Amino acid sequence: MHMAAQRGNNGWGAHFRATFALGIPLIGAQLAQLGIHTTDVVILGRLGAAHLAAIVLASSFFFTIFILGSGFANAVMPMVAQAYGRGDPVSVRRAVRMGMWVVLLYSVLMIPLFYSAESLLLLAGQKPDVAALAGSYLKIAQWGMAPGLLFMTLRGLVSAHGRAGIVLYVTIIILSVNAFFAYALVLGHFGFPAMGIEGAAIVSFAVNLLSFLLLTAYIQSRPEMRRYELFVRFWRPDWLAFREVVHLGLPIGLTMLAEVSLFSGASLLMGNIGTLELAAHGIALQLASIAFMVPLGLAQAGTVRVGVAHGQGDHLGIVRASWAVLAVAAVIAVGGGVLFALIPTRLASIFLDKAGKDSAAVLAIAGPFVVIAGIFQLVDGLQAIAAGLLRGLKDTRIPMILALISYWPIGFLTAWFFAFPAGFGGIGVWFGFLCGLSAASILLNWRFYRLVTRGVPAARPM
Repeated sequence: MHMAAQRGNNGWGAHFRATFALGIPLIGAQLAQLGIHTTDVVILGRLGAAHLAAIVLASSFFFTIFILGSGFANAVMPMVAQAYGRGDPVSVRRAVRMGMWVVLLYSVLMIPLFYSAESLLLLAGQKPDVAALAGSYLKIAQWGMAPGLLFMTLRGLVSAHGRAGIVLYVTIIILSVNAFFAYALVLGHFGFPAMGIEGAAIVSFAVNLLSFLLLTAYIQSRPEMRRYELFVRFWRPDWLAFREVVHLGLPIGLTMLAEVSLFSGASLLMGNIGTLELAAHGIALQLASIAFMVPLGLAQAGTVRVGVAHGQGDHLGIVRASWAVLAVAAVIAVGGGVLFALIPTRLASIFLDKAGKDSAAVLAIAGPFVVIAGIFQLVDGLQAIAAGLLRGLKDTRIPMILALISYWPIGFLTAWFFAFPAGFGGIGVWFGFLCGLSAASILLNWRFYRLVTRGVPAARPM
């Protein structure tokens, strides 16, 4: 079983083509994933405010736990990319297999937390009826965590082989399946019983399982990936690879969790300013979240491209792969920022019923937020890309520290200062965002630049 690890074409054209070939499917997959959540919210919203509030709470609860676990799945991507780059199929198999072990173990350890969800939500001051609905959803949906994380783990393998398109195709399939069956089981259409929020939970579990099964079937159908024999003697441990997944994955998960919690904290600040401001903030944040799927997908492409070049000991490849990803992300971010600046109110109005009582007031507040969100796109995108490039070098601990400093001591405190002592209100919160993510962008890109200019050594075998 030999895997050739030849240096690729280092012409700029080749690097940009490879970035698009890998990045576009991963961006599409991220957007489709967002579409699955949006579909659930829209469908459950038809059952009334309590159900809508419950799915928002339940989704936040699930996502918080899932995102920490996804750090371990994301750790597999650079491990596989570097092993693939140096032509080491044994290390590829060990990285993927132990990544699957870690996420399965994590999912099992989280089961008690999901079963306690209703009690935890009540302790957090949520209404009993909403907490009960959210709890019933999570008791079923939790079983989708393991296959969802396994899907993310296998994504690293197919991406290293340049087969990211399958990730997009699978995600589009499950988006369609989710939309059909959520509509059928939640509301009781096409002869199915109306199961309400529990129907949504069953569908959530089913589509996560389906995504894992489809990607596994694809891997088993491709000779170049089937030869890794991922499921042959699956029980056999490799503790060195296991520790590496945990060592790389925990900082990644904590970094992602810190960023998500920054946005949650900012929403609390905005809620203290006023209800209309919070509604406007939610709209601007939704637009920013959609835009963020682009650099998030490109960051994953950057991890793979830099990881493969690092495994090959190809310093020029690392430099040019990273510049190509950064350039594409910057151009798209500038284009998105200009769009946000030109038609902020029109974009915000997509999420509002214009006939609503407070719509005009919310739109007036949301317009400036969207303009700042446009500027925010560039720095948020560049910090996400830098984090992805550093993961390609298996550098996760120092970036975690830099990101935590940027998000909280700089970002959150600045948001609080501008919003309240300085008296800027809601705009101040977004200025704080901008400061925190600008700091993260500068520090993480500087970290990558320093590592590369020092001369990154060729990847060592695990």
